Amino acid sequence: MPKPYPFTGVLTPRTGVARLRIVDDVMTHWWEFEAPAGSKTIVMVHGFRGDHHGLHLFADALPEYRVIIPDLPSFGLTESWSTGVTSIEDFGRWLRAFVVETETEDAAVLGHSFGSIVVANAVQGTRSAPIILVNPVSQKALSGPKRVLAALGAAWYVLGGKFSEQFGRAFLSWGVIVRIMSGVLAKTTDPQLRRWIHEQHRLYFSRFSDRDSLIAGFAVSTTNDVSDFAHSIKAPVLLIAGAEDDITPVSAQRRVQFLFPNAELHVVDGVGHLMHYEKPVEVAALIRKFLS
Repeated sequence: MPKPYPFTGVLTPRTGVARLRIVDDVMTHWWEFEAPAGSKTIVMVHGFRGDHHGLHLFADALPEYRVIIPDLPSFGLTESWSTGVTSIEDFGRWLRAFVVETETEDAAVLGHSFGSIVVANAVQGTRSAPIILVNPVSQKALSGPKRVLAALGAAWYVLGGKFSEQFGRAFLSWGVIVRIMSGVLAKTTDPQLRRWIHEQHRLYFSRFSDRDSLIAGFAVSTTNDVSDFAHSIKAPVLLIAGAEDDITPVSAQRRVQFLFPNAELHVVDGVGHLMHYEKPVEVAALIRKFLS
């Protein structure tokens, strides 16, 4: 984790134990943050282009819980499927297999950003364990408040697909674009925290398995959203939205709340789409109250 740690004196960093297992025919890496015997478990699913590092602050802020954070297929250290990414059902099927493999079928599951879509797809049906969606993507991503920038981002992926694998990968990892994205999404005015967020994105935002899976994953992330699956989720759901989210406005979060049979919505002021970096303590307090 890059130094200095941005929440020194507020949170104590936890060290995760690395695990490895084949899940849904994919060599899957995950990290387990242990807690006292008998503690409840939360499985956390990161967002698009991220990896497990992005949710470490949530693990730090919830020390009384055993936390398991996998790298999604195609991201971080987890491989992609041999057939590549084809649809959101790939990710949902993988997550269902993951909780079986890790014996966490009855654990709470948290999804952030794209992870919220993955979780929503995976938990449809009779599952009753609680669901937590942080910065849920509740409308198609390219129709959000920053739709012009989103369209430019989409063009970036299209162009990256026209180059060779090697050059396309380098182009889609271009640090200038990553830094612009980081600057747009970060809302904090704390210079130390902003520097830390930018460093997180620099280090971990371009750790993907291959160019084609990344481009296909982008298409999946922008053509699906939580509202597609909300009505089929029977479990209690906690929605935590940022008041300044550039991906999904609060108005869309309020609409999607009522598509769930059983959901509550909390809006956190002064933050946008990066609550996992900027407001981990406040989000943890909402999660703790919900799960209690």
